[in-house]
Amino acid sequence: MLLTPYAAGMHGCWPRVFHRRTVFPTVLALVLCAAMLAGASQAQEISAAEKTLFQDDHFRKVAAPQNLRYRYLRQDQAGTGFSDQVVVHVGAKARDGSPAVSVEFLTGERQLALPEISGAQGNPAVLGFLERDIGEMKRLTGGSTNYFRKRIRLALAEAASVEPVSLSYGGRRLQGSRIAIQPYLDDPMQDKMRRYVGKRYVFILSDDIPGAVYQLASVVPGEQKGGAALIEETMTLEAGSR
Repeated sequence: MLLTPYAAGMHGCWPRVFHRRTVFPTVLALVLCAAMLAGASQAQEISAAEKTLFQDDHFRKVAAPQNLRYRYLRQDQAGTGFSDQVVVHVGAKARDGSPAVSVEFLTGERQLALPEISGAQGNPAVLGFLERDIGEMKRLTGGSTNYFRKRIRLALAEAASVEPVSLSYGGRRLQGSRIAIQPYLDDPMQDKMRRYVGKRYVFILSDDIPGAVYQLASVVPGEQKGGAALIEETMTLEAGSR
């Protein structure tokens, strides 16, 4: 299980992320804590990218109970790709309008255990995607999970591009937001991870689809410009999810 509990003294970092009523040990909270411990100001304003990914009410338009199904696809030059699924179970809503949510993130030996959330606000599929990615970066480079979390957090806070995007879902054209980051371009440790310096993350969300998250992607470019990616992973909401 890649999700780790708060270290001692970290409980005050960001108590209302993804969860309305209690502190939840999310990757974002750990990322924020790492940045704060490194000297970042707790008074720093949250960026538009962070707000869209982690503070917006993703389940506002979900008619609970409902299952949101995502197709997870990995393609790589090493031939270790796979197709799998992620299912977000959205339970009945409480009086405040927030549902209980649980996630089946991938299956079999690839499955990532995520805790059930009561009073959910943000879609925990985002957490699963980032935690799996961070675990892969650790496996591939031997680096620290906390270091990768910090790079992602800093990129979202300081260097994310956020732009409107049009997407097709359920036979309709909808409007959403496209968030893109490249956390390792200016990484002081890039000499130790040259193949991954150009890695980019793209997050597409829309208030008009259930669960708000339409697609999450991470791409490690290949050595030849314009050629096939070294590694590409995407998680896309399937239309008519139930």
